[in-house]
Amino acid sequence: MTDTMSAEALKRVTHAELIDLLNQDLSREYQAIIACVVYSQVLKGAEFMHIAGELEKHVVRELNHALILGEQIDYLAGMIVDESSALSTSKKAIEMLRLERDNEAEIIRNYSERILQCEDLAEYAICEQIRGIQIDKQIHQASLTTVLSKNASNQFQAA
Repeated sequence: MTDTMSAEALKRVTHAELIDLLNQDLSREYQAIIACVVYSQVLKGAEFMHIAGELEKHVVRELNHALILGEQIDYLAGMIVDESSALSTSKKAIEMLRLERDNEAEIIRNYSERILQCEDLAEYAICEQIRGIQIDKQIHQASLTTVLSKNASNQFQAA
């Protein structure tokens, strides 16, 4: 955990601010759903067919994350947002996968902050829900990192 993240995360938030932050997280989950759908259909080439299939399966996990966040926002008596964060894309498969990996990294950092904020508010059940989502995100990020490093190795060997 970086000092910057610690200072930000330890900033006390109210329940209303937590609702806003969870809604921002929900918007990023909507973005992740859209990204998985788009990327799974746009990835081309034999080396990416397996990855495209995995992204299709990942849509269900992302939807589950959105549902969990929606439930937590509702529990806090908040209004659930209906808009996605902006989606970055590329025509190059490797770049799309990098964008997806980097997006996962940002989401993981945000969830680390959210966990600390929820703990500060004694919202321990929300913490546990977010921890579960964060584990899924870290596994997905690790998979993307592995694919990208294998592809980089293959490109290096071909050169």
